[in-house]
Amino acid sequence: MLRLWDARTGSYAVLASPSVPLRVCVHGPAGGAWSGLPDLRVLLVADVLTRIAELQGMEAITVLTADSAPPAGFDEDLSALGIHPPAALASRGEARAMLGGPAHVHVGWIAPGSGEGDGDGGVLVGVGPVEDLTQQAAGGDRVDLLALRLTLLSCPYRQPAQLTQAVLADAAGSVARWRREVAEWAREPSRPVPAEAASVIRDAFDDDLDTVAALDLLRSVGSRQDLPAGAKFETFLFVDRVLGLELPSQIGH
Repeated sequence: MLRLWDARTGSYAVLASPSVPLRVCVHGPAGGAWSGLPDLRVLLVADVLTRIAELQGMEAITVLTADSAPPAGFDEDLSALGIHPPAALASRGEARAMLGGPAHVHVGWIAPGSGEGDGDGGVLVGVGPVEDLTQQAAGGDRVDLLALRLTLLSCPYRQPAQLTQAVLADAAGSVARWRREVAEWAREPSRPVPAEAASVIRDAFDDDLDTVAALDLLRSVGSRQDLPAGAKFETFLFVDRVLGLELPSQIGH
């Protein structure tokens, strides 16, 4: 079961597996003022949430609600960041109908006490801001945008994230190295994910979408000399089902 911090109540809520698809309402900016990276981070958090739910065998449906359509190139940025697009874009009054019922989870820049989503209930997942110090647009050519994804996943989603060229370059190096290592490990016989590692991974994902702990586990597994290459391979692929960094992309190259 997922344990999520509910920004409305200021406490943790346990999200039991629903008998219907997990309904996730992603709240875009109020007033129509889209802000690039901060809005993408909200959708990234929703993407991680639905990936974890699907890893647990749940179905999930996501609807993006906003006062205006996203800017040009927004869909391309979602794709480049490995974010599964919402099933629909709806006005705030249409979200419940599009979801097929009240949302189980609301995700957005919603301050506690704002009243957003109160009528529907559900857990309120509040996402921290992004400070972009690179002075470049989110859709620019600065780095592989999956390195941007890794950078944002390396910070707890409720905390502010600060982007610099150095941080993004380091993330790009990590993504490239992991892809090379996964391709090398793929040549060896497959081995099961070590039981201890699998437990740590599931606990991390279940505990308020703790991608930071999952990344720490990957670094630990990757550096261990006592684990066979096949076990490392399966562990990295298992975690990447949520991280979405396309770590198998260099296999066969």
